[in-house]
Amino acid sequence: MIEIKNLTKKFDDTVALNNLNCKINPGTIMGLTGSNGSGKSTLLRTLSGVYAPDGGEILIDEINAFDDAKIKEQCFFISDFPFFFNDSTLDKMASLYRGMYAGWDEEHYKELCSLFHLDSNKKIILMSKGMQRQASLILAFSTRPKYLFLDEIFDGLDPVIRKTLKTLLISEVSDNNLTCIIASHNLREIDDICNNIILLHQGNVVDSDDTDNIKNRIHKIQIAFNETPGEDIFEGLDVQILNHLGNYFSLMIKGDEDVILDKLNSLNPAFIEVLPATLEEAFISEMEDVGYGK
Repeated sequence: MIEIKNLTKKFDDTVALNNLNCKINPGTIMGLTGSNGSGKSTLLRTLSGVYAPDGGEILIDEINAFDDAKIKEQCFFISDFPFFFNDSTLDKMASLYRGMYAGWDEEHYKELCSLFHLDSNKKIILMSKGMQRQASLILAFSTRPKYLFLDEIFDGLDPVIRKTLKTLLISEVSDNNLTCIIASHNLREIDDICNNIILLHQGNVVDSDDTDNIKNRIHKIQIAFNETPGEDIFEGLDVQILNHLGNYFSLMIKGDEDVILDKLNSLNPAFIEVLPATLEEAFISEMEDVGYGK
């Protein structure tokens, strides 16, 4: 288990993480998203021990994670811009990691090189951006980590490789109880694969919950009337009008679905339909609530 307790990280006068608190259970794929500069990458770097907390602590399996060699051996972090030496090849990096990670799995390494169709003797810096990410993933999974931290990992991957990665992640979680945190702006990818989500803004946790619960707090509704309604027809509802054409409205409404439908049905609509909200729509709604983009 990962426990983040009152975590604060500063860079000069900038507070990147502000007194964060949350728990991440084992065998979870956690999505980490938020506004630009919200602290996503800083949180991953602090989790992996690249940064020392300026306040609070991170406990991994009840051990303070910073600068603990045994804990770091169970963790693997892939940054948004993976770094390799100029002469690094997959085989050279594999040779390095064999001596660093007790859980290194040589057979799995060979399987992954074949799965991703990468030349293990080619210099990694000569590969495309997407192929460099694939190289990082091969090395990460070959160490058999207990905790995997991924920063914008889907960036640069084509649809086939994205599908391969999702399948691989789900397999690792189910077979080996891997705990994975994925920081990404790509909410469709997060929605596809993540059990839970942490939403950050200006270094603070705006929300942390099951992805379905977050989506179910907002309701996308199409409604039409036989006669033109008055301007205050939706008074008393936390409503955003997405589209209005004559007697037709497309709405985004927060609150209990049964209460909302009781209120709307009392208006005698000619037509009403509730559509599932996307994670992106829920994200926009949450961000607007904290004043972002206004």
